[in-house]
Amino acid sequence: MRVGVNWRQIFQTGSPGDVFKIPPGLANMTCDQSGFCKRNRAYADAVSASTTPSPYQINPETIVFSQGQFNAIVDKLLTDGTIVRLPLTVSFLSSGLSRVTLDEERRQKGDIELRHESKARKERFNEAPDWAIVGGLDIDESAHLSEQQEPGSTSVQYGEDKRNKAVIQQNPFRIEFGRDDQVQMIFNERGFMNLEHWRPKTDQADDEGSEKEDQSTWWEESFGGNTDSKPKGPESLGLDITFSGYEHVYGIPEHTGPLSLRETRGGSDEAFTEPYRLYNTDVFEYELNSPMTLYGAIPLMHAHKQDSTVGVLWLSAAETWVDIVKAKRNGRTKRDTQTHWVSESGILDIFVFLGPKPADLTKAMGDLTGNSQLPAQFSIAYHQCRWNYMSDDEVKEVIAKFDKSAIPVDVIWLDLEYTDDRKYFTWDPDKFQNPIEMHERLDLQHRKTVVLIDPHIKNTQDYSVIQSLKEKVLAIRNKNNQTFEGWCWPGSSHWIDCFNPQGRAWWSSLFKLDYFKGSTHNTYVWNDMNEPSVFNGPEITMPKDNLHYGDWEHRDIHNINGMTFVNATYHALLERNPKKPTRPFVLTRSFYVGSQRLGAMWTGDNLADWAHLKESIPMILSLNIAGFPNSGADVGGFFGTPSSELLTRWFQAGAFYPFFRAHAHLDTRRREPYVAGSPYREIMTRAIRLRYQLLPAWYTAFHEASTDSAPILRPQYYVFPNDEAGFDIDDQFYFASTGLLIKPITSEGATSTHIYIADEEIYYDYFDNVIYSKPGKYRIETPLDKIPVLAQGGHIVPRKDRPRRSSSLMKYDPFTLVVFIGRDGSAGGSLYVDDGETFDYQSGAYIRSKFLFDSESSTLSSQDITVKGSMTKAYHKAMADVRIERVIFIGAPSKWQGKTSVTSEQDSKKHESQLTFRESVGGKAAWAVIKDPKVTITKDWKISLA
Repeated sequence: MRVGVNWRQIFQTGSPGDVFKIPPGLANMTCDQSGFCKRNRAYADAVSASTTPSPYQINPETIVFSQGQFNAIVDKLLTDGTIVRLPLTVSFLSSGLSRVTLDEERRQKGDIELRHESKARKERFNEAPDWAIVGGLDIDESAHLSEQQEPGSTSVQYGEDKRNKAVIQQNPFRIEFGRDDQVQMIFNERGFMNLEHWRPKTDQADDEGSEKEDQSTWWEESFGGNTDSKPKGPESLGLDITFSGYEHVYGIPEHTGPLSLRETRGGSDEAFTEPYRLYNTDVFEYELNSPMTLYGAIPLMHAHKQDSTVGVLWLSAAETWVDIVKAKRNGRTKRDTQTHWVSESGILDIFVFLGPKPADLTKAMGDLTGNSQLPAQFSIAYHQCRWNYMSDDEVKEVIAKFDKSAIPVDVIWLDLEYTDDRKYFTWDPDKFQNPIEMHERLDLQHRKTVVLIDPHIKNTQDYSVIQSLKEKVLAIRNKNNQTFEGWCWPGSSHWIDCFNPQGRAWWSSLFKLDYFKGSTHNTYVWNDMNEPSVFNGPEITMPKDNLHYGDWEHRDIHNINGMTFVNATYHALLERNPKKPTRPFVLTRSFYVGSQRLGAMWTGDNLADWAHLKESIPMILSLNIAGFPNSGADVGGFFGTPSSELLTRWFQAGAFYPFFRAHAHLDTRRREPYVAGSPYREIMTRAIRLRYQLLPAWYTAFHEASTDSAPILRPQYYVFPNDEAGFDIDDQFYFASTGLLIKPITSEGATSTHIYIADEEIYYDYFDNVIYSKPGKYRIETPLDKIPVLAQGGHIVPRKDRPRRSSSLMKYDPFTLVVFIGRDGSAGGSLYVDDGETFDYQSGAYIRSKFLFDSESSTLSSQDITVKGSMTKAYHKAMADVRIERVIFIGAPSKWQGKTSVTSEQDSKKHESQLTFRESVGGKAAWAVIKDPKVTITKDWKISLA
């Protein structure tokens, strides 16, 4: 418990509306305040200023290359002549990736002594892959030694057509990774590699060769009144990775700031002075344009240049810092990006991606760590949340006002105050007297609830959950091997250890409908505070010397912790109805590599200001390219009260977030979209309805992401990897494969904006058909009711145009196809449909259609590309009457003028349908509409306009 902070008094006297404030001096630490970060930065500076050879070299007598793997011992030579042995494995994978692991032999064998009689595990943590990796580890046994080998190094050819090459140098140790005879990245080029080996605590430095070396944080470290006992001593590891010829790097979420990551040492005036930090933390009112840590961590970095993208996944679950420097080599016009990665503990485990395209990286990442979940359809519609809706009557009132205002909504959220005195799996008996009736009413309206359930369990009497947790000994332990007690919303709390399989099984039992009374099949879950947030812990999180299942220290697994909790909740919801499981929905704040398989995330406690709206775009883009597309920000900002203009613009932006939820702190003014006066209410309603209109395209995009990890929101460099002018652009994006280009308005009072077009394709304004016919930057008028959305020619976008109160009510509604004809006169698109809730699609219960408009024949066709399964026939029969009610052509050719009918054909039956044509006027494209072509979505069809 922190010195000088009376946490018990805070929680005994605080009201639900009190905002938790971080006491002075207890906010997030800087690199200088982090012992291992400061040491490794100092080590890098010393190496840069020295001519002393690197102490790391491969012992050539230990080298073995066999069946696609290179194994050796890296010797770390100490100044007294002692050698520390570090087992190295470089694996060449069938996927074209390579993997580098480095361990410490003495810790590996458990041949060390722990201080303070600690029960901690002696090895370096090596179980991150158990949580993050799901496939792609098959070894490429055809990888072979290159024909030409240089003395002192080993060269290996691998990957498709053996285009990839790794050169492993012995002395000093370093690895070059190349593709097509060009070096792409280099490990340890600058000699910053530093693995802090185990050593007994002594009075003097006996092995690092410097009397001036600061040992003050080797054996214990204090911050904010908490002292870390460090029973294993110093164990950090660092490595420099140079991306040769790459000036832009992206990724390593979660941070604020530009998508193209900034330098952190030296560089321009815009450079940061701190490294990017990955350490999941409950950050109160987080800073903007900052490398500071936030709630989640995906240590994946893309490096990009014209015609090439490469990347690394630094698979550490411990606190990690990343420095970035950009420097020119002699004779080169482009700069290298030099990165320096440092983690507090664990083994070195790095995956190397050699592209060459951005899509190759995201697909390989999905193959390795899992594609994003195919979500339940309701979860990609609109969510309404507030801390808090205070009663079941208020829930009914809110829903009634949405319906009265004809604003669609799928989900109502219940924050902390629905519980009985902040005890999860309970209901406040006064405020929520009949939660079953509330849920049943919502179910009749085809709506859901999401309730908050956090990992801290209130430590109190007469609460069966905490009693069971204690009896079964399933909580996280402190450094003394006793149940850890900390403080969070309920006051004194214990935390479930979801690394423990028995803990996960117990957690699942709590969600059974006969245990969590008041919940129903349409109750879903929000996992917040799972970094974990511990109000009286160091940096508002858990002490690093706490112990988890397997006796791993919390320092080893910190960034995975939140994911383990979501994993337990996801499987609990799966098991709630084992006979006919439905797709779980779980929202998380904390995340790690692999969390995308389990649900959605949001960017945490943002503020109701224009800067936070603006920063949400690059934050969500960064998450999308890092493999977590189902992401969003609190629409309107959590803290503070937005102006009507800001709230309206935020709804317009939020309509294009993959996860679309409005949320607000209880001390803010009510801001449901029906509250606003005219014209704001009408404009927000149109933005929400636009989301529902495009739900077929959204669901198709989520399906695509679930099969190949394609980002749902795609930054400019991803779509046009050869266009250098777009590498810095992060305020506009493409929506999946639809060709829709969106530029949200994020500035107060803006009545116009500039949107950038990179290619020669024709573009149309989505709303009024204005034509943009060549590359360049265009000024677009943006009155308050205008969302800048352009449609790239050559795409067919599926919609549903009939407004409904919720997405489930749209299930059997007919479709509209919008054909944006490209410069060459053609267009294409696709549609994916299933029941939106079960796993029957895995047995073929879905519809997958490919649309094509051919300019030569003037024919629009649909091809069923469903891979048939045991449930295909029954599902197609159930959907047999779902039809296409309209086809809209934008950019219709002038030869259609005067044409009044078209011929459609399906099942060898032909029908005549009405065609309406409108010619081009005032810079707007000609368009045409086919009404009721009498074709359905389950079978092939074609429409001839010849």
